[in-house]
Amino acid sequence: MSLNERDPFEFEHKPAADADEVERPEPDEGDPALQERVLAALKTVRDPEIPVNLVDLGLIYELIVRRDGTVYVEMTLTTPSCPVAGALPGQVQQAVAAVEGVQEARVKLVWTPPWTQDRMSEEAKLELGLL
Repeated sequence: MSLNERDPFEFEHKPAADADEVERPEPDEGDPALQERVLAALKTVRDPEIPVNLVDLGLIYELIVRRDGTVYVEMTLTTPSCPVAGALPGQVQQAVAAVEGVQEARVKLVWTPPWTQDRMSEEAKLELGLL
């Protein structure tokens, strides 16, 4: 990208060096009880600017919970310029890794498709006064 084409606000997203190294495991028959515990753990992580958990905000795009305890979370943020872009995926990984039965927690931050309010649960929209 030339200097003339550069975003004047410098909002260009540059993923973390290891973002592409997060391997998505092949789903297996899964562990429903473990998935329920992982989902509950994910609901404890809240966006600091919007007082709603990441699941209800619609920031979790994919969740794979394998029988061997491998958990893969694909997530996004409300915007690439989000001030917690560097910290929130780590919080998600810590929350998932702390769940009994999780052997490995993998978190991948993605920007496609972009997040919109349409991804929010009805509960989150009610909580934020959007309905």
